[in-house]
Amino acid sequence: MLATTKARVVPRPFLKWAGGKNKLIQQYQPYFPKTFKTYYEPFLGGGAIFFYLFRYHSPFGATLTDVNQELINVYHCIKTAPSQVISLLADHQKNHNPDYYYKIRGSISNSDHEKAARLIYLNKTCFNGLYRENSKGQFNVPLGRYKNPQICNSALIESVSAALQNVQLEVRRFEEVLNYANSKEDFVYLDPPYHPLSQTSKFTAYSRYAFGEDDQLRLRDVFAELDRRGVQVMLSNSDCPFIRQLYHDFNIHPILASRAINSNINKRGKIPEVLVTSY
Repeated sequence: MLATTKARVVPRPFLKWAGGKNKLIQQYQPYFPKTFKTYYEPFLGGGAIFFYLFRYHSPFGATLTDVNQELINVYHCIKTAPSQVISLLADHQKNHNPDYYYKIRGSISNSDHEKAARLIYLNKTCFNGLYRENSKGQFNVPLGRYKNPQICNSALIESVSAALQNVQLEVRRFEEVLNYANSKEDFVYLDPPYHPLSQTSKFTAYSRYAFGEDDQLRLRDVFAELDRRGVQVMLSNSDCPFIRQLYHDFNIHPILASRAINSNINKRGKIPEVLVTSY
């Protein structure tokens, strides 16, 4: 009798993340560089683009960064100690109920592994998987309406850990990519908080770090400097006159995205975005 083996799980995003790119990758495919040796992603978030490139492009080095310390801690703990994260998530899965959710949301974790499992647990059970902090850096999203959320996916955590083994993970501001990317063999993907399409949609701070017009201007300057160095650069953002004017010297490709985080269900649906490339 043949022994049974565990089905292989491909690495993919393990967090729900506002603005995640999983559903857009098919539209992005024609615009990825054909070749590159090192990949940089300064706004990591859910990491959908990295996991796609890991699966379908030839081996490459990668540096993944984000200003969100809690987020980078999750990736680091999964990379270095997946079994500890899985064990803690199993406990959250077993104890999950509304009272437990708010208890964990209001708690302070002692170790990095507890912090990582706490963030994953809250992400899988909070409203719409939205990451939001108050001005003090405290997670403040209410409980979502899920009957049986999958909090502990051990096979996925293990596959993500394997994918991260040769990856550098750091807490950095986006400008610091200029310290590393400097040749045509580098590929940088920039996925900043999107510029709001209207005054009523000005929710650009998924953490306590806001991202306004001045930040968009500085990001454009980083994009232009990377292009000057010959780096292959790709950026996603909202489709609006401000962004189109900022990047009018580069290639602008229209994208249609489905977004579902608007509190008004009538305003959810296909939203125009842009993908900007330097090549």
